[in-house]
Amino acid sequence: MTDIILLSDRRVAATRVVENGEPLVDARQTAALRVDTRKADADGSYAHLRSDVLRRLVLAQGALPGGLRLLMVEGFRPPDLQRRYFDAYTATLRAAHPDAPPDRIRELASAYISPPEVAPHVSGGAVDLTLCTGDGEELPLGTEVNATPEGSEGGCRTAAVNIGAEARVNRELMRRAMTAGGFVNYPTEWWHWSYGDRYWALVTGAPAATYGPATRT
Repeated sequence: MTDIILLSDRRVAATRVVENGEPLVDARQTAALRVDTRKADADGSYAHLRSDVLRRLVLAQGALPGGLRLLMVEGFRPPDLQRRYFDAYTATLRAAHPDAPPDRIRELASAYISPPEVAPHVSGGAVDLTLCTGDGEELPLGTEVNATPEGSEGGCRTAAVNIGAEARVNRELMRRAMTAGGFVNYPTEWWHWSYGDRYWALVTGAPAATYGPATRT
């Protein structure tokens, strides 16, 4: 993974943020998008995105071939939930790698769960999604959404070679559509795309991120 910038990279945390104050909006109110419920929480945070991110997601869907849809799985993630996810996964990694130093555990963890202080989902600028037909049937993309690196033998990486030909085609369709919307992919997770957050700013060379940690009002 030498050519992949991980979220644990110090350059991500060092990226400047100029918060633009854009609100979080509920993607379930946009008829053009399908929102899955597998990551639903009690207050519906999972279905929220920054308003321009939602607009761009609709644009990305319009770039898909006819008959295909984006299926949104998770958007905004409250900071305390992000922290719980990260702590639980790092505990698992520490048990599996008892001799690894803390920095190495943080690096390994960030291939699957972002460190809370730079987490794209906390900004409201990130979305986890997959592809489906107009009837809601999910297309094969090689692994389940949120598959771990260990459980998928690395198949969760966007450029993984240990997936079938159909899944590779579908990942390319997603890449083209999401790129057309201005999103960047996190290369260790084919399903994770973001706009406006620190990772997006670093990868695209933008002068600053436009989204810091978001708050629902």
